[in-house]
Amino acid sequence: MTKLHKFLFADLDDTLFQSREKCAPGADLVPTAFLKDGSPISYSTAAQRDFLAFAQQGMTVIPATARNIDAYRRVKLDFSSYAVLDYGGIVLAPGGAVDPAWLARMQVAMQAALPGLQALAALIDAWAVRTGFGGRARLIEDCATPFYLVVKDPDKVAARLAPIEHEVVQPWLDAIDGGRDYFIHRNGNNLAILPNALNKSHAVAYVTELLRAEHGDIITFGIGDSRSDARFMAACDYAIVPRASQLAALTVAAL
Repeated sequence: MTKLHKFLFADLDDTLFQSREKCAPGADLVPTAFLKDGSPISYSTAAQRDFLAFAQQGMTVIPATARNIDAYRRVKLDFSSYAVLDYGGIVLAPGGAVDPAWLARMQVAMQAALPGLQALAALIDAWAVRTGFGGRARLIEDCATPFYLVVKDPDKVAARLAPIEHEVVQPWLDAIDGGRDYFIHRNGNNLAILPNALNKSHAVAYVTELLRAEHGDIITFGIGDSRSDARFMAACDYAIVPRASQLAALTVAAL
């Protein structure tokens, strides 16, 4: 019987670790991701650590994360294969080098999307000035390439992002293209507006083809916590959904 190579594409934040505030009191926590000054920002639970160890016994785990290269390198977990970063904007090859072919493809798509992101950022910032909202739209870049906008409430009051989404972002999307070229990702205190060309699912499909070219037939698994992870998970042979996650509430818990 042929034994197929198995690969798990894994979201990181809120899947394999999370902020201390999201952990249960008294949980057995280990610092897992760190700020630039070396202080811990995210922690893994005993169950998350055991799950990762279990997965790595029989599968190669490939991160699929919104983190940029710098933030990814401050994650203290052992990965040895590819990595999908920046919501799919960057692919790292085994060894950590940026995949040049994928980056070139994404740079073309992101330059086409940039004027729209800049226009929306100006609208969000103008709304923030009028209303006294303390946050601003930030254009997230990596490898000298702009990828998407993100807005956070400075006081971490996620409900304050709702008016920005409904009064500014959604009307702009409806007015320019009915949502064909950009989409909204909302999860907690994170409101992101991304070009449709930027999606983990595209990068996961690209890496999957590289793996098939190397190994022949393979089996792929996907695990993620948020609605935005669903597309890359659907591109895999099997999908795993953490309990009490945004995606679980939309799928399993809704049944």
